Amino acid sequence: MAQRLDLKNASGLTHFIFAGISEYQEMQAIVFMLVLIIYLLTIGGNVTIFFLIFMDPLLHTPMYFFLCNLSCLDLMYTTVTLHRILFTFLSGNSSIMFSECFIQLYFFMSLVGIELLLLTAMSYDRYVAICNPLRYTALMNHRVCIALVATCWILGFLDTIPFTYIVYGFTCYVSNTINHFFCDLLALMKLSCSDTSVLEHAILTEAAFSGLTPFLLTSISYVCIIKTILSIQTATGRRKAFYTCSSHLTVVILFYVTLSCLYLRPTSMFSLDSDKLLSLVYTAVVPMLNPLIYSLKNKDVKRALTSVLKRYQVSKLWI
Repeated sequence: MAQRLDLKNASGLTHFIFAGISEYQEMQAIVFMLVLIIYLLTIGGNVTIFFLIFMDPLLHTPMYFFLCNLSCLDLMYTTVTLHRILFTFLSGNSSIMFSECFIQLYFFMSLVGIELLLLTAMSYDRYVAICNPLRYTALMNHRVCIALVATCWILGFLDTIPFTYIVYGFTCYVSNTINHFFCDLLALMKLSCSDTSVLEHAILTEAAFSGLTPFLLTSISYVCIIKTILSIQTATGRRKAFYTCSSHLTVVILFYVTLSCLYLRPTSMFSLDSDKLLSLVYTAVVPMLNPLIYSLKNKDVKRALTSVLKRYQVSKLWI
């Protein structure tokens, strides 16, 4: 039975210990290699997208400006979570200081919140492009795009301050071992023997406003988009219109489905072991797939990549 730890009085307790993804020692090397491959693919894919958008003037449009921010975001919150798995395997040290744990918690929750808002802004961009194309340049000008992105980042970082403050105020834990591979809010809440009612109410409030609002706005945008696409007379026109938003729609569905599977389940189905696998999906697999989705389904990105590769081959011939 886990020993109850009062952190106010136990001054020697200064850290948490991660249980990791797998409790089986023989699986650690396999988990490390899998996470390392996913992390390298995520870095490579998102850096490539960022580089192509930066280098190709034809990609200097609102849609790719938002995509560039999404790539930066995916790089950041993948690094915030996955670096602990890699560090633990290489160093053999699975502990994290209390202050570092809450910093990780803050940045992870902030970046997930920013992604929800950013995907909403991207859905509005697709709505204007398809439903109001004649005014697209005026409605999605440079100033509007910067204001939308800045709002997403600022709100995301401000929104999670109360959660971090509440969790930081917990003074009692049944154990200092976190059954997770990073400082997850639910894992810390289950570990605490302090009163978590305030945090539970805050989570419900957050879900109602910061979670439901982006989902509803995104859904409304796509209802209007689908309605407009269906009203187009020609099949070619409908395919072309759907093509312009298919990549973003795929990313939205992937992100919301994984989050829903993790947080919108009956309490009887909650299991930290299954939570860890679901968390690995949306912290590692989804950011890895995003660049593939946008590159495989986007002619402009493929054209820019082909152009860069051709220039690289030409430069090698000259050398």
